[in-house]
Amino acid sequence: MRTLLVSAAFAAAAASPMAFPATLKFDAPAGWIARTPSSSMRQAEYTLPRVQGDVEDAAVTVFFFGATQGGSARANIDRWVSQMAQPDGRASKDVAQMTAATSASGLRLSIVDVSGTYVAEVAPGAAEHFNKKGFRQIAVYVDTPGGPYFVKCLGPFATVAKWDDSVQEFLKSLRVE
Repeated sequence: MRTLLVSAAFAAAAASPMAFPATLKFDAPAGWIARTPSSSMRQAEYTLPRVQGDVEDAAVTVFFFGATQGGSARANIDRWVSQMAQPDGRASKDVAQMTAATSASGLRLSIVDVSGTYVAEVAPGAAEHFNKKGFRQIAVYVDTPGGPYFVKCLGPFATVAKWDDSVQEFLKSLRVE
């Protein structure tokens, strides 16, 4: 008989459901092209092929920064809205559509859908900004027991519109396991 020695700290951690946060799972819809995540904070990345006339594809990215990282739903929504500028000069917060929803498994979702000119920083803290006209962003704060996940769909307006139903299907499939 072999005896496994387990430290008291490990045993206490194993007994706590929050010690090993559950992982967000989802079903990628047909037509989405999986890419290798470009950083450890990206849990998944997908390309949504462009429609005729658009100059680039759209992308869906799933982020996780840690159980207590990433900020509140409100802080993220405000940041996402600020990443879009309106061609007529209105504030993006005045045109953004914000929705509270629930995935099929009961996860709370805070969703912002906003179109305009994508003007986010090229990289966090960078002085250079994008200037992509005619873009649409659907960004989601996913409240899970193991901490927040973030889903972002971004691309040319017509391409994101083509994939809108599959994005909604994706969001409904979100679950923790």
